[in-house]
Amino acid sequence: MTPNQRAIAFGLASVACWSTAATAFKLALAEVDSYQLVALSSLTAAVVLLGVVIVKGQLSELVTAVRAHWRITLVAGLMNPVVYYLILFKAYELLPAQVAQPINYTWSIVLTLMAIVILKQQIRAWDLIAAAVCYGGVFLIATQGNVTSFGSADPLGLALALGSTVIWASYWILNIRDQREPTIGLCLNFLVAVPAAFGVCYVMSDFSISAWGMLTSAYVGLIEMAVGFLFWSTALRLTTNAASVSNLIFLSPFISLVIINRVLGEEIYTTTIVGLILIVAGLLYQQYMNNRQNLKTQPAPQDTD
Repeated sequence: MTPNQRAIAFGLASVACWSTAATAFKLALAEVDSYQLVALSSLTAAVVLLGVVIVKGQLSELVTAVRAHWRITLVAGLMNPVVYYLILFKAYELLPAQVAQPINYTWSIVLTLMAIVILKQQIRAWDLIAAAVCYGGVFLIATQGNVTSFGSADPLGLALALGSTVIWASYWILNIRDQREPTIGLCLNFLVAVPAAFGVCYVMSDFSISAWGMLTSAYVGLIEMAVGFLFWSTALRLTTNAASVSNLIFLSPFISLVIINRVLGEEIYTTTIVGLILIVAGLLYQQYMNNRQNLKTQPAPQDTD
């Protein structure tokens, strides 16, 4: 296989991982609460990522990164996974998976809007159009087509789902200044998160967990938090065309709806499908316009003749 073919294979593997996430969240949350799920899944991810670092011979690099970047390690680790997943899992406790999952994909729109405010980036017309289209899709999913009310969707759950996108976007803004190697950075985040997550669980819940609860929580930590990221970062490292890999992620929410229907038995509403199409269309439009703008601003190749 060529490097680009391998990149596509790893990209599709990560899509397969993340497509099961929403269903895995709901299955786990049927056995454990959000505090227990964050603690157990964070522990699983930390063990897996630390194992990867050791196998790759990067343990000394990890120790160096702790000493050099302890501040960003502490802040990033508390932000993701602890705060982000506590909010996201609580949203999944209160909402159907088919509602919580598509809303989570609007984080890149939030990132754009936050960059305008925080990083003083220029407001571009296509970003506002993309935001309007995406949040039109969110509104359609939340109301299930009944624009005079929010249907059966829990208002707190909707607020938490939208709030999780703010936390995730904030995490990526923080990553702009993150000089750590990605795998090492993520490993350190989870090593910081484990004692914090278990502390929150001790205060807010308990550790009385069934075997099935442990198994489903471990699956979330392994597939959603660790392996999916490792596959995705490998795909981006191998490819010579990042767009061909990054566009694969838009397969995930649609595959996820099929799994939600088949495994959880949720009836997938037409409004959910239409709303998700609007969200993905808005994100693809924004990505297309950004790529087009980047091509315009690239310097013309020099004539060497």
